[in-house]
Amino acid sequence: MNNMENSKEADDIQFEEKISEPVSPKTSRGLHGPSLGIGAGIAIVSIISAFMAVNIMDTSPELQFEENTPKPGIAGDPMSLFTANAAIFLGSADAPITLVEFGDYQCLFCNKFFHETEPSILENYVETGIVKIIFKDFTIIGPDSIGAANAAHCAEDQGKFWEYHDELYNQWNGENNGWASDENLVKFAQNIGLKGDEFKQCMSDGKYKQLVSASSTDAKNLGITGTPAFFVIGPDNQITRISGAQPYEVFHNIFQEELKK
Repeated sequence: MNNMENSKEADDIQFEEKISEPVSPKTSRGLHGPSLGIGAGIAIVSIISAFMAVNIMDTSPELQFEENTPKPGIAGDPMSLFTANAAIFLGSADAPITLVEFGDYQCLFCNKFFHETEPSILENYVETGIVKIIFKDFTIIGPDSIGAANAAHCAEDQGKFWEYHDELYNQWNGENNGWASDENLVKFAQNIGLKGDEFKQCMSDGKYKQLVSASSTDAKNLGITGTPAFFVIGPDNQITRISGAQPYEVFHNIFQEELKK
């Protein structure tokens, strides 16, 4: 696991959209139950002018919050919207493809993706050095979402972000019902062998809440309206957006197209 960096400046972000045929979602591996969601969408091909090309695919339910559009005039490095304010990435630093996920640990469809789709991506693409994964927080469900995200970054202080990330999704039990309370977050830390005092201090200080908030702001600036949302960054820095808990085949097909470049 290593960290990755970014590049380039943007003035305005504009979308040019084309509507294509909807794709029916399928599931490839069912290890856990699905979630609350809001309807199937459409596939949209978008070009973000001024700094990058983005293809957008929206074919499956996701947790929505409010309508938003990318904000113009984002200063600095636009690629930082995908790579900054994130945890340590999973995979090889030399992987030609990057998969960025914006998620909320209370989100039912994020949990669905974790159990049904991510295992095959890890086996076939991450462990083989083709894809690295960046997880970014988009905490839209409630205060426990923020607490859980902060806790995962506290686990990163002890070198166990991804172990804690996995523990959270394995312990998932709904939305805003207390399963991700501070007390339970400490128990999850014990489950994966974290040092309790250090973890509790990090939690008490809210050490990473500002980072979590900044990541959520990145999501809004990208026009994301629900979780999970994914961005595939190819070897040529072309970006494909995937909305919702898509089946493995959707990711596989996009990765294969990127590998042809």
